[in-house]
Amino acid sequence: MQKLHLSQSLSQKLSPQQIQFIKLLQVPTAELDTRVEEELEINPALEEGKDEDKKDSEEEFEDNYEEESNFEEKEVNIEDYLNDDYSGYKMQGDGNYTSEEDQREIPVSGGISLHEQLIAQMGFLKLDERQKIIARQLIGSIENDGYIRRDLEAIINDLVFSQNIETDVDEIEEILRKIQTFDPAGIAARNLQECLILQLERKEHPDDTTVQNAIKILSECFDEFTKKHYSKIQKKLDLGEEELKESVNMITRLNPKPGGTSDGLVKTQYIIPDFILTNTDGKLEISLNSRNAPELRISRSYSEMFDAFEKSDKKDKKLKDTVTFVKQKLDSAKWFIDAIKQRQHTLLKTMQAILDFQGDFFYEGDETKLKPMILKDIAERIEMDISTVSRVANSKSIQTEFGIYPLKYFFSEGIATDSGEDVSNKEVKSVLQSLVDNESKKRPLSDDKLVKMLNDKGYNIARRTVAKYREQLQIPVARLRKEL
Repeated sequence: MQKLHLSQSLSQKLSPQQIQFIKLLQVPTAELDTRVEEELEINPALEEGKDEDKKDSEEEFEDNYEEESNFEEKEVNIEDYLNDDYSGYKMQGDGNYTSEEDQREIPVSGGISLHEQLIAQMGFLKLDERQKIIARQLIGSIENDGYIRRDLEAIINDLVFSQNIETDVDEIEEILRKIQTFDPAGIAARNLQECLILQLERKEHPDDTTVQNAIKILSECFDEFTKKHYSKIQKKLDLGEEELKESVNMITRLNPKPGGTSDGLVKTQYIIPDFILTNTDGKLEISLNSRNAPELRISRSYSEMFDAFEKSDKKDKKLKDTVTFVKQKLDSAKWFIDAIKQRQHTLLKTMQAILDFQGDFFYEGDETKLKPMILKDIAERIEMDISTVSRVANSKSIQTEFGIYPLKYFFSEGIATDSGEDVSNKEVKSVLQSLVDNESKKRPLSDDKLVKMLNDKGYNIARRTVAKYREQLQIPVARLRKEL
């Protein structure tokens, strides 16, 4: 049996203008030009340039807009826009706002790829047609860092299905060894151990005991070498301390990624700051990057066209459709201009609040001066939603006299001290880094010792927190920091 029920619910919707503002807010300066260009291309009612006669164009249009509005606003669920990658309140992760456009490589003229270099070198080998096909298949399996990580059995299967060539592991390895003689040294290795040994074999000389010992270390004691168990290596290979030190130094100077720089193409990333901070006689002033303030205006011809249509006979269906089209384009142009202005206002308001909160840092550039600060602190100061602050902080950066910093750098959690105050975890990390930098590399400090030293300095911190901060700073465990 079917029943009818009445229910009442409260939902929040975003207008098209709000959606446009949210999308523009999270776009970094480097991409704003592209976004503006796109809007100029799709909307003929939007033009570049300063609006010199705003009253005649924009205000008259607003008067007409009030008289008759056939444009229906599209309602969109707010969850679609607030629960995305930009609403992470804890600011986790180090990556800035990225998109497919960010990840594209910058084209560089005149370069030659790693694979092209290897194919060219293949021409110097005396290979028959069958061997050339196998060699090309192997070269095609080499990754950008110079390694072949695909199993040889898988490459054999590829040759059968794609080239109709049946082969075996012995034949594949024979051709692979020839490719491994190519430049750069260590190319086409299947793992790090093989890569380093290949490079040492190029240096080997009957009278060079340092190279021979280095090859022995990698061949017979690779596991001990990676864990820096030098005493075990000495005992196993019967090496003196000086012999071991010379061989280890030689190994550490080898290239673990032989293909990393061989293609001649450098991937360059340019950081364009959204804000510029200047210190004028002790007074800090924030300004927006000029690229954040494009000069846009509503097309006068489109405004006049709309005004003329409004005064004409509205019974003609084609004319009414034209009026609707022109009106929508004018609406869209005005909303876009307003969204750009609102973006500028929100960026400056948020950055000013961060500046006020972290003033000590911006005067001196000392990381230890940073105070614990979370998104909620700034959201309350500027009376905006946390997700709005998150969008600004996740994708923007500021240029200071101490360098360029992403805004999320200034957000951190607090650590209690003996005095009862909270200090930024950035300060604790800075002290931790200093302790590790100044330790004896022959006897590196363990996490337990680091905890005790930090506690002695007044920071109430647990061992697991020290381990977490050490990993975030990319500091290896004490055993791996040990040097001869």
